Amino acid sequence: MANHKSALKRIRSNEKRRVLNKYQHKTTRNAIKAIRLATVKAEAAAKLPVVISMIDKLAKKNIIHANKASNLKSKLTKLVAKL
Repeated sequence: MANHKSALKRIRSNEKRRVLNKYQHKTTRNAIKAIRLATVKAEAAAKLPVVISMIDKLAKKNIIHANKASNLKSKLTKLVAKL
């Protein structure tokens, strides 16, 4: 167990960040899944900019790697174009 006030505070703040990161990541994954399951091109195209923005935010906060973000955006864009 931590012995210093600063270490206790760090544990609390790390837990808050972990929960928030997990929420943001899961929300983005659900949005990506919604695009992949979409059958109407207009619907998927409308969701795409929002999801790309979410992916960029995750990459900026280092929740996901920048290359993974690029790969996801590329694949989703291709998928929407193909519909």
